[in-house]
Amino acid sequence: VIFSLKGGIVSEPPAIDVRDLSKTYEVPVREAGLAAALKSLVHRHTRQVEAVKEINFEVAPGEIVGFLGPNGAGKTTTLKMLSGLLYPSGGQCRVLGIEPFKRQRDYLRQITLVMGNRNQLIWDIPVLDSFERNRAIYRIERTAYQRTVDELTELLDLAPFLDKPVRNLSLGERMKCEVAAALLHKPQILFLDEPTIGLDVTMQRRIRSFLAEYNQRYGAPVLLTSHYMADVEALCKRVVVIHHGQLLFDGQLS
Repeated sequence: VIFSLKGGIVSEPPAIDVRDLSKTYEVPVREAGLAAALKSLVHRHTRQVEAVKEINFEVAPGEIVGFLGPNGAGKTTTLKMLSGLLYPSGGQCRVLGIEPFKRQRDYLRQITLVMGNRNQLIWDIPVLDSFERNRAIYRIERTAYQRTVDELTELLDLAPFLDKPVRNLSLGERMKCEVAAALLHKPQILFLDEPTIGLDVTMQRRIRSFLAEYNQRYGAPVLLTSHYMADVEALCKRVVVIHHGQLLFDGQLS
């Protein structure tokens, strides 16, 4: 809440504001068989697939929201639009008051997207070298960078892994380092797509505990997708549910 100069109360603007957001893909249609394959080289047939259909929701500053739905519901597509990786087919979205698809440098420095099935760490070099690459990409001042690395190392217990090549780490160890790499630039908004996928129960708890600590320490809003309800129950008071690209529910988890 913000108090205006005239003495009234003005609601703080949402960190994420989604209005009638839609995304349609054009996908090829091809019949089985060699003849159909050859024919498709000359006459290509396509169909429209609506991945996201006019969804609306907001995320307040400091809020952690679970973004739920079955596979193919449109969750990852939505996160990609919010992070600027995809251009929406319709509607609009604003994150920190900015249109993500413009991919302004200042905007990209304020967000992070962590995808459990995607790697940003370089496989054959030590973890710390990948961190150093991110420092250069985000132009993080050396002293601030070292301070952040020290904080993340302590919070995630990374010390045993920093000098190891990524290929020598277990899935859980690598995921902790992936999360740390995504937070080196102290993002103001976290988009998390299955951050605990494939991890054992103990490692899932550690990642959840860290995310809660990060949210409390820096007030960063989080939009979290996960098929593990333990993640959602531990971190989120509110959930947004979509299915076949449409909004089904937006409310308190309880």
